Amino acid sequence: MKQHLKSNKLFSNKARTVTVLTILFSFIILMGFSFENHSLVTVAKTEKAVIDSVTSVKAFQQVYRVLMSPRCMNCHPAGDVPLQGDDSHLHAMLPKRGLDGKGLNAMKCNSCHQPTNTPGLNTPPGDPNWHLPPANMKMVFQGKTPSQLAKQLVNPKTNGNKNMKQLIAHADDGLVLAGWNPGEGRTLPPLSHAEFKKAWIEWIKTGAVAPKDK
Repeated sequence: MKQHLKSNKLFSNKARTVTVLTILFSFIILMGFSFENHSLVTVAKTEKAVIDSVTSVKAFQQVYRVLMSPRCMNCHPAGDVPLQGDDSHLHAMLPKRGLDGKGLNAMKCNSCHQPTNTPGLNTPPGDPNWHLPPANMKMVFQGKTPSQLAKQLVNPKTNGNKNMKQLIAHADDGLVLAGWNPGEGRTLPPLSHAEFKKAWIEWIKTGAVAPKDK
């Protein structure tokens, strides 16, 4: 009887050992398979990211050309005085940004910038909402490298609290469109609005990648 119990105990121990080894072996195979799949997914994602990066950076190079043109940069100065003219000199009469970006004291933007362009050569361009970015979100373009500007544009803390969907919609903002209707005597941005919008959306939808500065 004792020998029978002893045999059962030995068999039970062997069975448990075999079960544990089987589970362990299966786990090792499963982990190996999972790791292999994870590696394949990672490689696939990396390859896709590289392709998107190339496309995105190429698109932003076109976007950057427009944003650094006087029609855009003049309203995104490094200081609190807007810029003026194709040479981006300081605005005559030195109006200031003010807290809301619409001027300071009696020198409000809409005192000269009417809802539409004023007729005549080099007269004030117009828009119902003419203004600089506000003091708490200056969104400076002037002096920014492509990498710096790209990073600023996608960061809600520096782009006016905009998400990607809102950034895409911003391409048709009234003041953005005003850059292609600047009034007589002013050069247009280097791309048409349609070309700019296409590059802008392509840059965002392929990852909004910031190019590396040389």
